Amino acid sequence: MTIFSYVITLLFILFLLSGIFVVKQQTAAIVERFGRFLSIRQSGLHYRIPIIDRISGRLSLRILQLDVIVETKTKDDVFVKLKVSVQYQVVRENVYDAFYKLDYPQDQITSYVFDVVRAVVPKMKLDDVFEKKDDIANAVKGELNDAMTNYGYDIIKALVTDIDPDPEVKAAMNRINAAERKKVAAQYDGDAERILIVEKAKAEAESKRLQGQGIADQRREIARGLEESVDVLNKVGINSQEASALIVVTQHYDTLQAIGGETNSNLILLPNSPQAGSQMLNDMVASFTASNQIGEAMKNQNLKGTGAKDK
Repeated sequence: MTIFSYVITLLFILFLLSGIFVVKQQTAAIVERFGRFLSIRQSGLHYRIPIIDRISGRLSLRILQLDVIVETKTKDDVFVKLKVSVQYQVVRENVYDAFYKLDYPQDQITSYVFDVVRAVVPKMKLDDVFEKKDDIANAVKGELNDAMTNYGYDIIKALVTDIDPDPEVKAAMNRINAAERKKVAAQYDGDAERILIVEKAKAEAESKRLQGQGIADQRREIARGLEESVDVLNKVGINSQEASALIVVTQHYDTLQAIGGETNSNLILLPNSPQAGSQMLNDMVASFTASNQIGEAMKNQNLKGTGAKDK
């Protein structure tokens, strides 16, 4: 065999090997013979006749996503941009329709999205667009399903992923929201201040009540003590008038002693007139003398009582 034969054989082998091709997973290849549809090849290793057969195209069977931005006007005359994300997939059994019936599926989907959004959103106010975005998405999905099924496409999901009003409208909405929150905060502050005032008044009233009760109890005990003191003095022969004078003088000196015991206190006794001052001094001396006499009388009475008991 000559070298020419070897070359011819090698070229023929390479020609045959050139017909081998591979289809990736989740992909479909369309094979045509002389420009006419021949077959659809799924994932794996395949063979076609070189020159006679050719791969006219490949379609992905994965779920694809197309983002469409639509600008439209709401019912309250606010321009808004909506971003609609459409997830679609070629139906495995309808690869022929998806490849031959529709040349640019993305453009077809975009047209339907524009048509549905501009038909639905103008019937809604801006607040409703935010609240009912799922209704818009469902309307887009329903319309696309009816239209794209005939072309071999299945609409998996339609989502309104972004709603962007005019910047001035957004600024106004933010100001309204801020004012509303300030109003609520002011109401809470007012309620808190009112509760504080009420509780403070209740506490003050309770304090006054307890203070009055304490003063009443103090005066009651003082009166009881004075009563017991008068009874004791009466038992030693001192009448009620003398006993009262003695108690007053004793409390007077106790008060002076308590005031004098304070390091930072000063006591100044100023009479209204020289005669009044002299009279007050004489009364104090007389009271002091009377108290001494009473004390001596009580002492003698006690001694007599002791002597009688001893006998």
